[in-house]
Amino acid sequence: MLRRSVLVVVFTVLSAVWSGAFGASLPEATPEEAGLSSERLERLSAMIEQAVDSGEIPGAVVMIARKGKLVYQRAFGVQDAAKGVPMTQDSIFRIFSMTKPIVSVSAMILVEEGKLGLHEPISRHLPEFKDMQIAVEGFDPVTGAQTFTTIPAKRSITVQDLLRHTAGLTYGVFLPKHSRVGELYREARVFSAPSLEAFSRTIAGLPLRNEPGTTWEYSHATDILGRVVEVAAGMPLDQFIEQRILRPLKMNDTGWYVPQEKVARFAQPFPEREKDWFPELLALDFTQPPTFLGGGHGLVSTAGDYLRFAQMLANGGELDGVRVLGPKTIAYMAADHVLSADIAKGPNWLPGPGYGFGLGFGTRIADGGPNWAGTVGDFYWGGYAGTYFWIDPKEELVPVFMMQEVTRRNHYRALVRNMVYQAIIQ
Repeated sequence: MLRRSVLVVVFTVLSAVWSGAFGASLPEATPEEAGLSSERLERLSAMIEQAVDSGEIPGAVVMIARKGKLVYQRAFGVQDAAKGVPMTQDSIFRIFSMTKPIVSVSAMILVEEGKLGLHEPISRHLPEFKDMQIAVEGFDPVTGAQTFTTIPAKRSITVQDLLRHTAGLTYGVFLPKHSRVGELYREARVFSAPSLEAFSRTIAGLPLRNEPGTTWEYSHATDILGRVVEVAAGMPLDQFIEQRILRPLKMNDTGWYVPQEKVARFAQPFPEREKDWFPELLALDFTQPPTFLGGGHGLVSTAGDYLRFAQMLANGGELDGVRVLGPKTIAYMAADHVLSADIAKGPNWLPGPGYGFGLGFGTRIADGGPNWAGTVGDFYWGGYAGTYFWIDPKEELVPVFMMQEVTRRNHYRALVRNMVYQAIIQ
């Protein structure tokens, strides 16, 4: 334990050196210049150092921007515990579902250009989704045997449904073993699709879990949204996102895989905890170019890159003179599109108490309810392996937290939230 503590101190010091070498993701300021307390931010540092020292997490990177300035940037612990590689501020992480906000922004670029309409049926672009069936699962009251049938959907899936996870789709890995829908998803091996087009056709051939527009359920909706973007834009998803988001925002370490020359910066989970990962996600090889561009899970990124994306959102769609979206579009995306429309939360309401869901983000609608600090109007999302970000427009606050530890992700997200807010002094 002592040796680990010493390593944490060394790595934290080295991270400051590496920060200067690789450059800041945003203009820098002292915490006090942005209304935060350096002394109180040390509580955040101490908490994460303790998490590393106790063996709960291998390492982490935290960056905090306020009023458009980077006021805190630290790397903790190890990037690869098996190899003893220290975490650095430019370590690359699997961001999994933090891919979704980026793909959602790509769709809204096309909405602003009139190439997509939120009200449009997605079958206009993907004919395979024209006549969807809804699963009806139950049990025979006499025999107790499981029953399964399908009925035609009453309405089509819209682009808005994909953005807000109300399309009737699901994630097969989340469903119980006795669910026939879950069984069909697992049998289809959707994460192993040879292309995004093939993936879309496979999903379209499976029954929906719910009537479109009636229930929020976390799902492959953003993957399908990625395919809609491809067709509407007339180019592959990776090319469109590269041209319209990553390159303009100078997100140079964000992509669909880690190139060979950057593999040395690829953060890894504790080897002994890989059993806690969904096998479908653990099996993904992010060191090779994928054939299936998963819009819901496929990107890798750094804390600095993602901070630039999040700061663009916080600025109302613009960063360093580059405008990606209009401010009214960002405000619309960050508004609640689910609870305000009387849509059911579904069995796994990931946004949490006090939150609604917008077009790609959980959005706070109440001061009370969540077990973490925040402000009405803040919006956020996270990734399966522990990455997390949020934007608080009223506080002009944009933190990014990156780690690769599945089992303790929710615990440390809440702690980081509370530690950031307690450091605000004006």
